[in-house]
Amino acid sequence: MTVAMRWPSALPDAVRAVSVDAGEKVLAGAVAADGAVLAGTALALYLVDPVGETRRVGWEQMQRADWNPDDGMLSLSEVGAFGGSRPVYRFAFEFEARFLAFLRERITSTLLLQRHVPVQGAKGLFVIARRAPGGDRAVTWLYEFEEGVDVADPEVLRAAEAALARARDEVGDL
Repeated sequence: MTVAMRWPSALPDAVRAVSVDAGEKVLAGAVAADGAVLAGTALALYLVDPVGETRRVGWEQMQRADWNPDDGMLSLSEVGAFGGSRPVYRFAFEFEARFLAFLRERITSTLLLQRHVPVQGAKGLFVIARRAPGGDRAVTWLYEFEEGVDVADPEVLRAAEAALARARDEVGDL
């Protein structure tokens, strides 16, 4: 269920100036202390670094958004690829509850399935299915291991692949 949120019409000039893909419109955004700009549309988050380089990240590629009130930092992490590093972005700016709510709602809206599967005692992995907000791309299936699970163990990898295949068979193409 999607909840309609009212956003202030007065976005900062730097946010309104972000160039987004055709058919998209900036709905929310913030300017970080270092001049980086975050601009969110219905389909993606645009990250503009202080020198003007822009990175577009589809909401289905974002794993989470966390605000740390102790240091005033927003951390955004991408889903990442198995065996690779997960891109994490950190921005300092004054707390903006509505923007954080927007980020979390957009990220959560892409989540179709998240199932815990134990593989080493109670520890295990999550099988996850995500869909792009526009619905124009296939569902992305992945798994994420919990801390402490030995991902180098061939049995763990086999169990992860089997759990992923089982979930895809049970759920279908969504």
